Amino acid sequence: MSKALKTAAIVSAVAASFVAQTTTATAQAKEKCFGISLAGQNSCEAGPGTTCAGTSTVDYQGNAWTIVDAGKCMEIELPAMADGTPRMGSLEALDRDLPQG
Repeated sequence: MSKALKTAAIVSAVAASFVAQTTTATAQAKEKCFGISLAGQNSCEAGPGTTCAGTSTVDYQGNAWTIVDAGKCMEIELPAMADGTPRMGSLEALDRDLPQG
């Protein structure tokens, strides 16, 4: 094997390793954020009565989640609830804004 071919193989292996590490870091830099999705726009599992992505039926449904960048969940600005109580995202399911019925 020529020196140039060996060098190319090593460079390719290093590049592949870097891409794998970057992809893993990116995947780890996300988290579930409950209570921020608009109706029908959740990522998955919107609690009882739903199956998966896009099945939430209430805006900001507390048990529906969306994937967001890690550390951003609590920073997302949401409208206040009807009674004026502030509404925030959560890393755990919430008991607010649940479908009636």
